[in-house]
Amino acid sequence: MRFTTTISALAICAAGAATAQDVVELTYSDTVPETDPRSAILKAEFGDCLGDGFNFQPYHGATLFQQGTELTAMQRGNLDMGNLAIFDFYNQVPSTSVLGTPFLFRDYEHMRAVYDSDVLADLEAEIEEKAGVKILAYPYIGARHLGYKGDKEYMTPADLEGMKLRMPGGEGWQFVGQAMGATPVPVAFTEVYTALQSGAIDGQDNGFPATASMKFHEVINYIGTTSHLIAANEFTISLDKWNSMNEEQQAKVQECADNFEAALDASTLELEESKRAEIEAAGVTVYAPDNAAFQEHVLGVYADSKYSADWPEGLVEAIQAVGQ
Repeated sequence: MRFTTTISALAICAAGAATAQDVVELTYSDTVPETDPRSAILKAEFGDCLGDGFNFQPYHGATLFQQGTELTAMQRGNLDMGNLAIFDFYNQVPSTSVLGTPFLFRDYEHMRAVYDSDVLADLEAEIEEKAGVKILAYPYIGARHLGYKGDKEYMTPADLEGMKLRMPGGEGWQFVGQAMGATPVPVAFTEVYTALQSGAIDGQDNGFPATASMKFHEVINYIGTTSHLIAANEFTISLDKWNSMNEEQQAKVQECADNFEAALDASTLELEESKRAEIEAAGVTVYAPDNAAFQEHVLGVYADSKYSADWPEGLVEAIQAVGQ
């Protein structure tokens, strides 16, 4: 009797161990604070969606890995997942620079249509081959617009001649302002309000949420909805981790990644709309410039610059053709 009981107990323990081993561990890192609504969306729409077959462990606020180091951590096997920026891939996959080009997308709908199509299939395959990670989704994080002090609506790049436009520091960011037709000026984000107030700069480029939270709308009176940079993160998993899962597990991870993308898109769009309403209610004129003119000019400037050297041949044209 005692022998039978012992055998049964061992069998139960073995079954429990096998079940535990079948659970997929997923360690995730990003720079968004844990208190940010985006972190709650990630937990609900991705983490909870995975179910009992996964143990999703998110680390927020750069508490596990500093911003910009997540890709290397995934490649070394120290991290399974991250929500990366397209610029994180540049050193290893220079062709990805095309996705950071201003006026690449006409609007949010165009951006989403591109990412939902197969037009980026070759680029994504190159990322997998050279960087060893797989992009699961492209959650939308907002669009940048032209906000400035002035007495008229600026409709084309020619109208921006002489405008001192604050852009983040760094050669790439400064070139964005230059390509748009303005005179770019590097100013720290925390100093933009006083720089606008003093006249050190005439304008800044941020989305409605950032403009509202930093109260830039108190010292500008126009916002042109250029949407010159329509940003999405790259929700990414280590290729080794992905390949270690069976097809059913992979399908579940992809399903939950799609849920996260859709939920964050909806939240970002709603926030942009509500903050735009607040800014307009405060007296700022919000208008639509001639973005087709901006797009033609800016993409032309980029095509003639070193920044297009790594663009895959024909990809910009293929992206532009989506939805037309």
